[in-house]
Amino acid sequence: MAQTKKKILLLGTAYPFRGGLAAYNERLAEELQLTDDVEIFTFTVQYPGFLFPGKSQYSTDPPPQHLRIKRLINSVNPLNWLIVGRKIRKMKPDIIISKYWLPVMGPSLGTLLRLGKCRNTKVIAVLDNVVPHEKRPGDVAFTKYFLKPVDAFIAMSQSVLDDLRVFEPTKKASLIPHPIYDNYGTPISKAEARQRLQLQPGKRYILFFGFIRQYKGLDLLLKAMADERMKKLDVHAIVAGEYYEDAAPYQQLLQELQLGDRVLMHTDFIPTDAVKNYFCAADLVVQPYKSATQSGISQIAYHFEKPMVVTRVGGLVEMVPDGVVGFQCDPEPASIAAAIEKYFTDNREADMVAALQQEKLQYSWSRLAREIHTLAES
Repeated sequence: MAQTKKKILLLGTAYPFRGGLAAYNERLAEELQLTDDVEIFTFTVQYPGFLFPGKSQYSTDPPPQHLRIKRLINSVNPLNWLIVGRKIRKMKPDIIISKYWLPVMGPSLGTLLRLGKCRNTKVIAVLDNVVPHEKRPGDVAFTKYFLKPVDAFIAMSQSVLDDLRVFEPTKKASLIPHPIYDNYGTPISKAEARQRLQLQPGKRYILFFGFIRQYKGLDLLLKAMADERMKKLDVHAIVAGEYYEDAAPYQQLLQELQLGDRVLMHTDFIPTDAVKNYFCAADLVVQPYKSATQSGISQIAYHFEKPMVVTRVGGLVEMVPDGVVGFQCDPEPASIAAAIEKYFTDNREADMVAALQQEKLQYSWSRLAREIHTLAES
């Protein structure tokens, strides 16, 4: 007997907005609609301008094929929440899924969940963070407001699950690591990727990828690049991602440390079809974060089978077993430099790539989709 399709509604970031949140929601929708009827309600206004530090919130890529995405939610207009909430309630969804990543989204999404939830509707929240990286007034109140109408949670790291339990000690919650971002295309050879980026074929390249924010520790990586061990090994760094804060301190560091052409700054937003060039060109992906919950960058590295160096903060260590698919280090320059040196001097590429191929099998979108159904049914 054929299983009845569930009516599933995803609330959150999606095309025409860009970035990891949109990529996650769209890839999850693709997986869920293999068995269910899925629709995404995304934003007309995602953030007020003063909260968005980048150049643009919008994608230049073509819209994703075969996804039903409607732009309906204004995150700062309470009247809009009433209208959209009633629309959701009339739909009578079986499952509503909402990402939660920033307390400022709590009032809008929390209201939509309250108004849109029917008697038989189950609400599942996928938590990027519960406690934000950058604190603002209202964080606790907004988070409590969002969490209250949720029936069950999926946390992507143990640290997020621990934070959730401070607010919601008894509701059902599962730990499902961030699935692999497999939507950036098939890997290409290192030689071809370097040719596309006009890099030297025989050099050692490490990659810092993603939006540049203070907590991501680019300053620590730049200081590590000035370490004598990095100079001796002739390691070059590629920084690929848009500034989400003032660029001046980083530019000053580059000058003071005299890093010259050993650090290549590609600080525009990297479009989806160019992501593979940066990962495939690199020998090693470095995440020198000062704080973290989990990181989608690790999951892109898994897809392209690139070993990693990560700092021992938050959920990063859960994703990167030390000495297996990469190295863990302390969030300070000498420790970062030591881990990079160990990777190159011990010639770890071949065995770590083999380990990545095995390790990444556990990070599937089908596992996440099954857990959403399990939570909804329980």
